[in-house]
Amino acid sequence: MQNQTPPVPFAGRLVVVGFGAIAQGVLPLLFRHLTLHPEQVVILTADAEGADEAAAYGLDHRIAPLTRANYRTLLAPLLGPGDFLLNLAVNVASVALIEFCRERGALYLDACVEPWAGGYTDAALTPSARSNYALREQAKALHRPGGPTAVLTHGANPGWVSHFVKQALLDIARDCGMDAAAPTDRAGWARLAQALSIRTIHIAERDWQTAMPRKRPGEFVNTWSVDGFVGEGCQPAELGWGSHERHFPPDGRRHGFGCEAAIHLDRPGAATRVRSWTPLAGPLHGFLITHGEAISLADYLTVGAGATPEYRPTVHYAYHPCDDAVMSIHELAGREWIVQPEKRILRDEIVGGVDELGVLLMGHPKGAYWLGSRLAHEEARRLAPFNSATALQVTAGVMAGVAWAIENPRRGVVDPEELPYAEIIARCRPYLGAVAGVYSDWTPLRDRAGFFPQDIDAADPWQFRNFRVG
Repeated sequence: MQNQTPPVPFAGRLVVVGFGAIAQGVLPLLFRHLTLHPEQVVILTADAEGADEAAAYGLDHRIAPLTRANYRTLLAPLLGPGDFLLNLAVNVASVALIEFCRERGALYLDACVEPWAGGYTDAALTPSARSNYALREQAKALHRPGGPTAVLTHGANPGWVSHFVKQALLDIARDCGMDAAAPTDRAGWARLAQALSIRTIHIAERDWQTAMPRKRPGEFVNTWSVDGFVGEGCQPAELGWGSHERHFPPDGRRHGFGCEAAIHLDRPGAATRVRSWTPLAGPLHGFLITHGEAISLADYLTVGAGATPEYRPTVHYAYHPCDDAVMSIHELAGREWIVQPEKRILRDEIVGGVDELGVLLMGHPKGAYWLGSRLAHEEARRLAPFNSATALQVTAGVMAGVAWAIENPRRGVVDPEELPYAEIIARCRPYLGAVAGVYSDWTPLRDRAGFFPQDIDAADPWQFRNFRVG
């Protein structure tokens, strides 16, 4: 694919932390969309994964795992003003790296806010203290106006899905005969969502990709990071909690600090299923996996403040991974969440399928509206080497966020929602396959009238109680 815009000038050093499937996949995009040369790139990673891909580009690939004890020593010679730290690792504390980059005058981006190894399961911390909510609050506390730009959680989801929510709001407003001019600030977007009566927003994904050989017993198979998926799947489920909700979950917990836009459940996300909908799949049961966008979108679209605002939508991820990953989760649960001895990320083994990833906005006058990407594996491989459909959806968001940060180097710590939605969508769009916007009359109460009526709120289909399975 040829550049649609001139490459973004970049003369600094790019330090990539972690070199799994996403880091490998983003390299072709960064070389395509930045004025980047191999001698500018240093890779710090925990193992030899990706060494061949790094060698193909002539990159400095160092097996040097970052830890709480050594990260400053390893990074100090590599980062200075105008350099960029791209953190795509697991078990490396985002907050520590953001603080270090601020001291050094370096730019930063990650695709997920991570703690140090063991942080998600530290028994000395409460579930709230080790949640994505708490990690975001710690990262946002490092914001200083005019400080070096640090972009939080900017891949696919979290990432460009937040910009698609804004586009979806404009689409719905236009189709409902309302003023469809884009708001110019956060308060304007929140008021637009309120005026449209957006009750619930799902990041609704159905991964249809298949591979050969199929999953074997004792193996966790996934189309992106196994360690990353297991880590977030074993965290407590988290969701932005809407102002319209009237049935607080019996296993729900408030945090009691920070923006109060989200809650968590006393059960793992990979053990929490929710009803959702995508155009190709129709009704589906997804996993309520904790993700940063559930918190940042709910916070961004709040009118008022605190635990009982004037308006806030409920926001969460509803993820149906590829079928082999679903079987891997069931086996993982049976092992009492002890990960399988073998792990396999599907790349060259994929024989076909589409990753259908989008945002589902519900409660407005037209019912439900899904806007998102349908990217086929074959098209992803044509568009960029080292990518599957799932990887390319993420790497496009990473590339777009990196380019924006380079062009806007003094914005401090920012969520995806604070980036310009149209600009980011334009940068990602060539890599997202078929982008579709589809209306539906689906609700989570469809075809359920005779089944366990005590478990539903028939008066309001958009209550979280109705979405939850079991």
